Amino acid sequence: MMQNEMNDLACSFKPVINDSAKILILGSMPGVKSLEEQQYYAHPKNAFWRIMAALFQFDKDAPYAERLEFLQLNGVALWDVLHSCRREGSLDSKIQLETQVANDFKSLFQTYPKISHVYFNGGKAESYFKRHIAPSLLEYSLSYQRLPSTSPAHATLSFAEKLEAWRVMQSFIQ
Repeated sequence: MMQNEMNDLACSFKPVINDSAKILILGSMPGVKSLEEQQYYAHPKNAFWRIMAALFQFDKDAPYAERLEFLQLNGVALWDVLHSCRREGSLDSKIQLETQVANDFKSLFQTYPKISHVYFNGGKAESYFKRHIAPSLLEYSLSYQRLPSTSPAHATLSFAEKLEAWRVMQSFIQ
């Protein structure tokens, strides 16, 4: 389902994951551009793909399917905390609390037991996860870490600073 600029219901994508996934990167909910393109982190000013390309040595401008394949070859999975919500525009701050429906993480972690590290792409993804998901996952031994948002709306850090923070993920994989 796509979202227009009005206050329509937005639905997230299926996870990008395979059996070799060791880490999971979680966003909050795809923005308008991502929903239109049906691609994770599709906004051209979002630093996500530039960061992943730098960490895992691939072309940030490669076709979307190839970028996803590079992540999966490196044990990286992608998903969003929220399955659906109502939001005007793309900002996480505009997500209406009472409309938030979380994805089914219990099933995900049962199906992909090699995942041991969860990295949040920004503070809202982490807070939504803590609110909706974390209490139901107490039996899992997972490591959680919030990383700086790659969103162009999060401009307090430079690209170099964001990249340096995200390097923690690279050291775990290799």
